[in-house]
Formats: sequence, structure tokens, C-alpha cells
Amino acid sequence: MEELIKTFKQNDGSVAVDGRDLHNFLGVETPYRIWIQRMIEYGFTENVDFAGFEQKSTKPQGGRPQVNHALTLDMAKELSMIQRTDRGKQARQYFIAMEKRAKAKQQLPQTPEEKIMLLLQNANEDNKKINQIDNRVKDLEHNKPLTPGEYNYISHAVGGAVNTYVQTHHLILTTKQRGKLYKDINGGIKQIAGIQTRAQLREKDFENVDRYIRNWVPSTATILIIKQLSEPVASNEG
Repeated sequence: MEELIKTFKQNDGSVAVDGRDLHNFLGVETPYRIWIQRMIEYGFTENVDFAGFEQKSTKPQGGRPQVNHALTLDMAKELSMIQRTDRGKQARQYFIAMEKRAKAKQQLPQTPEEKIMLLLQNANEDNKKINQIDNRVKDLEHNKPLTPGEYNYISHAVGGAVNTYVQTHHLILTTKQRGKLYKDINGGIKQIAGIQTRAQLREKDFENVDRYIRNWVPSTATILIIKQLSEPVASNEG
């Protein structure tokens, strides 16, 4: 099999994938040191799924050693799948083919019972791996930040909700009074999404926040505060 991505055998005999070579093959534009740290945060464990090591820089003038990583085949497959590109699909299929070739070299079961047990065991392991990958991909999708377009939509929706309330109730408000309405609606958004600022909104929050904005009305406390701000201040002069 032609080597698409650099691999090497570790001391325990297992096959490891060169992290930087995988990064280059996938065509990721993000620098390797930043990309690999983001990938590791998806739930991979050092010295279980990967191991870091230093190697000489490929720059002609040399320089400080650069950090690389030896990835297990399972981790390399998951990283390839996460990219969701043709290159990622090609890399994942390549690693699967490597695994099949390695298994073919192992001693085959002799009896029908052993063959059935091996088939069942492989099927269960494959199903578990697929479920784990699906769960990680779903978690990644749900927890990714809103796109600029989605964030702008929420911002415009907040302004529209406040303006609609003011116009519907024929209110003439000062900047301070209008600010109380914005504080009320933004406070509700933070509460239902469990965040400190709107910039922390995630994809999983979008529908709930959008529904909340569409049905928003200010709290009784906010309405009373706005009325109080409209009342003239009592004079102490007799």
C-alpha cells in the first residue's frame, strides 16, 4: 500500500501516525501547533491517544526543534473525520485500510465458533467507535460559537423586540429608560443560555434564544422602574 501519510512503529509494536504529516495532508490552514491543541481538547488523552516529541525544524536555516505528535490510528481517524473534507475522508479510509491489512496478518481463527466470536467482537468494537465519533462530532457542532451572521441576527432581533414593545405601548422613553429594556431582555438571554455575555452564545442556544426574543416582554420590575424614571422628582422646597 502506497504511504499517503507518514506512519511509524512504536516500541510496543503499535502503528502511530505523524501528526504534522496528517496536518499537511488534510490541508489545514491553521498553524499546526494551534490546530493540534484544538483537536486535543475534543477529549483525547496524552500517552493514551497521542504522545508529543521534538524533531528538527524543516526550515533551511535550522532553528529551535519543533513539536510533533505520534497519534494512534483511532485518533488519526477521528481527526480526519472531524475535518469533513474530501481529504479528511480519504485519510480516514486510508487508516481503515491500514487496520484491515494489519488484522489480516494476524492468525485467523480455526473453528467456526472462533470465527463467529471474532466477527461479533469486531462488530461491537466498530459500533462503539462509530458511536463515540458521532457523539464527539455532535458535541462539537452544538458547542461551536454562532457564526457572524447568526450573531448579527440575534442582535437585530433584540433591537427589534425592544422597538416593537415601545411602539406597541406608545411609549416615549429616555435613553436611560430604553436601556432598562435592553438590560431586561439581555438578562433573560444570559439566564436561559447560562452565559455571562452574548458573545458566549453557542449553536445549541440559538433556537431557544430566538424563541425567547420572539416572546419577550419586560418583567414587572423593569416596567415599574421605567415608570419611576418618568415620575417627576419631589421638591423639598416649601
